[in-house]
Amino acid sequence: MAGLEIPSWDPETVLLIGTILLEAFVLYVGYGGLERLVGPYLMRLLVGGDASAR
Repeated sequence: MAGLEIPSWDPETVLLIGTILLEAFVLYVGYGGLERLVGPYLMRLLVGGDASAR
């Protein structure tokens, strides 16, 4: 047809997509927290001085 068919979802496919989305969310939150904790220290180390004053 014209590609308008409703796909039948395999439970393994749904589980895989859910796992990938969960992993992406965990990585997003984890790296965001890590950047918030370590970012200012690295900026001071690399740039020198007080990087937050700019």
